[in-house]
Amino acid sequence: MDADKVFKALGDPTRRRLLDLLCEKNGQTLGQLCENLDMARQSATQHLDLLEAANLVNTVKRGREKLHFINPVPLHDIYERWVRKFERQRLSLLHDLKQELEGGDQ
Repeated sequence: MDADKVFKALGDPTRRRLLDLLCEKNGQTLGQLCENLDMARQSATQHLDLLEAANLVNTVKRGREKLHFINPVPLHDIYERWVRKFERQRLSLLHDLKQELEGGDQ
């Protein structure tokens, strides 16, 4: 995984919107995605190209159509590396606080 490409791709609100759209309905064409964006097809294509380069979007050709699918694996990798370790500590602190407030080990 190239984390720099993933973070760069996620750093733009339009690209995050594209991922949200694909999360709502996976396998959309460029035309379908553009219906929900206020931009030209060429601009949307550039954003999709960056998402593909970061491996956040995969495409499949079906006849003349090119379908776009979200790939959650790089997001999961980011979660595992950058979020989960902090989440574990926070949950442990909440558990300890609960135990203390309830008056002992249960």
